[in-house]
Amino acid sequence: MNKNVAVILSGCGVYDGSEIYESVITLLRLDQRGARVQCFAPDIPQHHVVNHLTGEEMAETRNVLVEAARLARGNIKPLSEARVEDFDALIVPGGFGAAKNLSDFAFEGAGCSVRPEVLAVARAFAEAGKPVGLMCIAPTMAVQIFGKGVVCTLGSDEADAAAAVREMGAEHRACEVSDIIEDPARKLITTPAYMLAESISQAAGGIYKLVDRVLEMTAH
Repeated sequence: MNKNVAVILSGCGVYDGSEIYESVITLLRLDQRGARVQCFAPDIPQHHVVNHLTGEEMAETRNVLVEAARLARGNIKPLSEARVEDFDALIVPGGFGAAKNLSDFAFEGAGCSVRPEVLAVARAFAEAGKPVGLMCIAPTMAVQIFGKGVVCTLGSDEADAAAAVREMGAEHRACEVSDIIEDPARKLITTPAYMLAESISQAAGGIYKLVDRVLEMTAH
């Protein structure tokens, strides 16, 4: 039976939204595995807009849902319409949007908070015992979603982000870019992706494993 998977996006572009390669690889692997996918994004202004050519902030505003629709080819819904009972699993790609638009980790570090509607949806999956996949910087939301003691990875154990999630109460484990870290008790799968990846193929290795394991866990 085909699985139904919700994917939460945070815009479009590594510096101010969802990391495009991570998002596309996720959607590709889900399709290869026969999953039915629905993308969601919060209908809110982006924290800011970054010129991806220069890396400089731009004097304009954009909407997270509208920008994320670029990645989803228009097949996307406001996060307010996500219902956990309609899905078997949840996956959140990375990119700075996960730490700027879904949460404020990019600015507050260990003192961060997750946007309420994002937290409500993710916690609903956790409380229902449905698997969740978080990649790249998105695992910085793991403690808020699952509580202290959650096991996750951001790649290098020496990174500032890893220190911050440990301060929040997570058990951080170092992980190669091509691998995943599993918290079986919480049905959480994480992978470093572009926290470590130096090429799209490197990122794809771990993301494929994450998607495959998330789908496998829907059977338990």
